Amino acid sequence: MTAITTIRIDHSTLPERFDRARPDAVAEVIEVTLRKDGINAEASDVISHLKIELPTAQLVAAAAVLAELQVI
Repeated sequence: MTAITTIRIDHSTLPERFDRARPDAVAEVIEVTLRKDGINAEASDVISHLKIELPTAQLVAAAAVLAELQVI
């Protein structure tokens, strides 16, 4: 069994270049970007925040990608 990490990102903290009115689209952009970098992530909009789930073993790599996107 693989350990899973969940990252939550509040909508209000997203950079202005992301369309906060379409959090589902933002989640899709984040998921696609992570997957392009080989990170097996799933991102979704959960009413008050974005939820990103990924294998804990890929957390460091995911954090680097999310920092590049300026969402963390």
